[in-house]
Amino acid sequence: MNGNQIDKLWACLCNVMDPEVGINVVELGLIYKITVTNKDVHILMTMTSAACPMGDLLLGDVKQAICEVIPDGVKVNVELTFDPLWNPSMMSETARKHFGW
Repeated sequence: MNGNQIDKLWACLCNVMDPEVGINVVELGLIYKITVTNKDVHILMTMTSAACPMGDLLLGDVKQAICEVIPDGVKVNVELTFDPLWNPSMMSETARKHFGW
């Protein structure tokens, strides 16, 4: 995949909303990295808290969103990490303004 295709993956993740706060996972800073090979897309992401009650839902939503825009046969792996721990400074300026920060 080329740079435009990776941009497309980031853009599709902007449609994945955190149901607790109503902000997308990209603006919240939950997506740390997207790695692409010819046969795989690897998403490294986090949650705002290790105790996030919507964690499984968000992981599934991220995988589904990516699967909708990649060619058949490309494997999608969504990896959850807490290294580094998420903090509010990881949010976009738009998201921080939403919360009044």
